[in-house]
Amino acid sequence: MAAASGPYSTTVPARLSDLDLRVPSDLAAAAEDAASALARFDSQATARLGAEGSLGPMKAILLRTEASSSSQIENLTVGARQLALAEIGQSVSLNARLVIGNVRAMMAANTLATRLDEQSILDMHRALMEGHHDEAGQYRGQLVWVGTSGISPRGAVHVAPAAALVPDAMADLVQFVTREDVQVVVQTAVAHAQLETIHPFADGNGRTGRALVHAMMRAKGLVTSVTAPVSAGLLTDTTTYFDALQAFRAGDARPIVERFCEAAMFAAASGTRLVDQLAEEVTASMELLAATRLRRQAGAWRVLPRLVGQPIVNAAWLQQSLDMNAVGAQRALRQLVDAGVVVERTGFQRNRVWEHRGILAILDGWAASIRRR
Repeated sequence: MAAASGPYSTTVPARLSDLDLRVPSDLAAAAEDAASALARFDSQATARLGAEGSLGPMKAILLRTEASSSSQIENLTVGARQLALAEIGQSVSLNARLVIGNVRAMMAANTLATRLDEQSILDMHRALMEGHHDEAGQYRGQLVWVGTSGISPRGAVHVAPAAALVPDAMADLVQFVTREDVQVVVQTAVAHAQLETIHPFADGNGRTGRALVHAMMRAKGLVTSVTAPVSAGLLTDTTTYFDALQAFRAGDARPIVERFCEAAMFAAASGTRLVDQLAEEVTASMELLAATRLRRQAGAWRVLPRLVGQPIVNAAWLQQSLDMNAVGAQRALRQLVDAGVVVERTGFQRNRVWEHRGILAILDGWAASIRRR
């Protein structure tokens, strides 16, 4: 225990609510380009999904992939299959259940975008950590730090402010978030870095901070319909991202703004590719189903669109989500199997699940491309 004793310094966060934030012209131009790219992605994706009613549920996949990328930054890695299984209560993976919490936090961020206040941030954290932490939705009451030691802050990369400073620092952050005189990408980057600096929670700060980014982008009207994979952009180079957070704590905000500009550009480009690939897969599935000459009123046609957002289903999920009875759910699944759209993956008589392997392959391929970068 002697090695754990000795002096250390905690952070005192700068006040942002009335900060004169002057952005160099080159960085302002980069932030404007990033904002334009995100707005175009939101508009194009919305038009693509709206043009075909069968693609509407793809919004759920966009949100889920972003939540998964945000979680992976915290070394919570889970594949598309386990995440889809967790959504229907069929996964034994702890990571998958934790990532589902992040999905809930992202959903809360979108819902709460109309009231960006302290309570909305607490609600995002509660959605993230409920069932996994006793202090879900509460500010921490103890010292926390970012480092390798679990018993002492000595030598930590970052020692967060004393717990007594958290409420005032968060109130100041919320005032900054509601300002209208800062470019949105700059504002989200700085707000996110400030929340990471304050580290207001005992756990889940990074994921809550990235959920806040999406709430702000929606509240400011930068994106209005879909979830842009900004965390996926950050995930392509986590070293630079973490270094930028450290630079911010040392008083230099430029690196974190630059990193967010890069992540936003990546999000727009990769998000567009993902939407296009999934749309093509759905079109192919529709053609398979049409080839069976199944009448349009058949249950399989109702289920097919939902497979975009939930590529693994069971009969109970269909009954709950589509208000089908047990017989109708089983009939729809048989129709999809006969058409070659889904396959039954367990081989069991009970607890059976069906998956759309094409959609799962696209999601896993997209995630792998991010890791390769």
